[in-house]
Amino acid sequence: MQPPTALNAAFAAGDTAAVIAETLTMDGATTVLDIGCGHGGLAKALAARGFRVTGIDPGEAAIEAARTAAPEADFAVAPGEKLPFADHSFDAAVFLNSLHHVPETRMLDALGEAARVTRAGGTVLVVEPLAEGPFFEAVRPIDDETTIRDAANRAVADACRDGRFELRGNVVFERKERFADVDTFLRRVVSVDPTRAATVETKRGEVERLFETKATKQDGANILAQPLRIYWLRVPA
Repeated sequence: MQPPTALNAAFAAGDTAAVIAETLTMDGATTVLDIGCGHGGLAKALAARGFRVTGIDPGEAAIEAARTAAPEADFAVAPGEKLPFADHSFDAAVFLNSLHHVPETRMLDALGEAARVTRAGGTVLVVEPLAEGPFFEAVRPIDDETTIRDAANRAVADACRDGRFELRGNVVFERKERFADVDTFLRRVVSVDPTRAATVETKRGEVERLFETKATKQDGANILAQPLRIYWLRVPA
């Protein structure tokens, strides 16, 4: 099926929240679980589009930030591999750049939990960054996620093979992030995983050189592209 114009435009723009929102709208979802919601950026974007959003994250500080960012959504502190919700509670569930933060041995458990709390015939979207691209290369000296990102992609494939999901499709698109300078970039990198802070200090010189060579300049901003793969999964009836 050819995606509608709005979804094609979201892919072309690299607007991840719009890609997710348009896909969920196309599937008729109204209630959405944001698994690994972080500071609430996606929850805020989806709530603004009229979705009823619940977000979970294992980090208490992240959840407090998410509650401030998206007061219209509901949030809970919980790990993705053990969700505190009843079966079939949501029309859809989303992992946005979060599956690879689940311990590798628990990734299938997290995907199984997403299937459990999503209604039969509902949608699970998994968006994962690939281990390539300018953004990845700039972060790599601080945290080389090649192995864990590959593991997340294998976990999705395994979850489809064992019948937890039906794969409706997958698309690679490019997200482009704008940064005023390397300090802004480094704050973004540490906000995702505060344990990176110590390494940032020791690797700063190398990261600064990579940032300058990998970023493209546009309207006074530094742009780093990151290829993402979105898996469009259906929970079997």
